[in-house]
Amino acid sequence: MVVSWRAVCHCREKTGLNTGSSKHNVFNRKVTVIIVNWNGERFLERCLTALINQILKPHEIILLDNGSSDGSVKIARQFPKVQLMQLNQNTGFARGNNLAIEAASAESGWIALINPDAFAEPRWLEALLEEAESNPEFDVFGSRLINASDPTLLDGAGDAYHVSGLVWRMGHGSPVPTSVENSREVFSPCAAAALYRRSALHEVGGFDEDYFCYVEDVDLGFRLRLAGYRCLYVPQSVAHHVGSGTTGGQHSDFCMYHGHRNLVWTFIKDMPGILFWILLPIHLLLNFSTIVHFSIYGQGKVILKAKLDAVKGIPKMWRKRRQIQSGRNVSVINVWHILNKRLRPANKSKV
Repeated sequence: MVVSWRAVCHCREKTGLNTGSSKHNVFNRKVTVIIVNWNGERFLERCLTALINQILKPHEIILLDNGSSDGSVKIARQFPKVQLMQLNQNTGFARGNNLAIEAASAESGWIALINPDAFAEPRWLEALLEEAESNPEFDVFGSRLINASDPTLLDGAGDAYHVSGLVWRMGHGSPVPTSVENSREVFSPCAAAALYRRSALHEVGGFDEDYFCYVEDVDLGFRLRLAGYRCLYVPQSVAHHVGSGTTGGQHSDFCMYHGHRNLVWTFIKDMPGILFWILLPIHLLLNFSTIVHFSIYGQGKVILKAKLDAVKGIPKMWRKRRQIQSGRNVSVINVWHILNKRLRPANKSKV
């Protein structure tokens, strides 16, 4: 099934997303699963097959193709249960998801995101929805990500946000735990495999489309937390993740630019109240040390461009900050408690 993106754009208001059902008194078990794809041909068949084979069947599966030049669309058309939305250009992960969320069935109370290079185990969606039903105080749920190349290693167990503004996937590169893990609260999920209450996404306006891609999930998670929505990590929900599978790898210039620009914007927009001013010197030190580090390793040009463009974008981000902070529903202390305060942040950041 092919859905025209023009029809979606016509009905989509810039100020928000279609909420779907938002009643909390009757649990809505209908989930729209969204995959935003760009040139993911080599992963897509495995990704979609895993979704079709879920024990708990999604209410619908939407694949938004961001103007791929490979065989992605041909593969998607082999899956009649997948709704295909085709764009004629790459609009980025953030806008692609917003368009797909708006196009999702109004009956769906939940939105599940999964990357084309992430392969869900059969209980992936079932485990997420079970935790959502059992924990109504949470509105966002993250999956256990396992390294697709080495299933003995974690790719991530939820995202951490450091007081400096650095972000990373917790547990990245460490052995997969052999003992049973309980669900636990984390700062935010990695959007490579996550579940969101649709009404919560609507309230905060979805992804920030200025980000294009990278760190946009952390920014969304931060804004959801500021609005009073909490995130639960669900280790029983498992997906195997390649990571940066279609963008040249984590250390490509493309990833480096967007990730390090967006780190600055996230701190400026989201760090609340007095914490912004207290932690600003640490954030500036992080950016300076980042420039030095990547310049030594031959990526000085791209890291400088990322930081210069971040600075150029500050006036726009400051206007967004005013709007975000004016709607904050949690205390500064609440945010402080969930921030990571390790003296030495993780060696493996998301960018």
